[in-house]
Amino acid sequence: MVLRPASVSDAAKLAPFARAAFDAAFGHLYKPEDLQAFFDEWRTEEVYRKAIERPDVAVQLVETEGAIAAYCLLVRSSTFDEHPDPRPANPALVSQLYCLPATTGKGYGAALMDWAIDKAREWQSDALTLSVFSENFGAQRFYQRYGFRHIADIDFWVGEHRDDEFLYELRL
Repeated sequence: MVLRPASVSDAAKLAPFARAAFDAAFGHLYKPEDLQAFFDEWRTEEVYRKAIERPDVAVQLVETEGAIAAYCLLVRSSTFDEHPDPRPANPALVSQLYCLPATTGKGYGAALMDWAIDKAREWQSDALTLSVFSENFGAQRFYQRYGFRHIADIDFWVGEHRDDEFLYELRL
């Protein structure tokens, strides 16, 4: 396992990986047109290229045998509007953390979460937030092991489909 920051040249590989990982985990929940609309808006090479170039975003990859096996996209000074008071002064947001189902349990998610917590502390963030699908119980257990707690209910849109999600937070 190689853990490394993404470069702009990785965007061409990251976009199809991100689509495949999301589809494998959640694709069965959506109409094809909703899933495609989501991919067209949020999982394109251009979206990842712009994210990697931003100074307030960090993207970390896990590679095995030269291929992406997992990734995490972290955004500085960002959280959700639904965050209850008291709001953190300098939050960081785990916007995306994905592994393919076949790689779950190999420590890739843990390596990325450790990296995200360390990076948030490097940014002097006082909290790390993320959203998790209300029925993704395995991911909820994973985040709870790190000390994240459910602080709000939020909506997550995939095309015209609304999902119930939970906002989780870890105070740093």
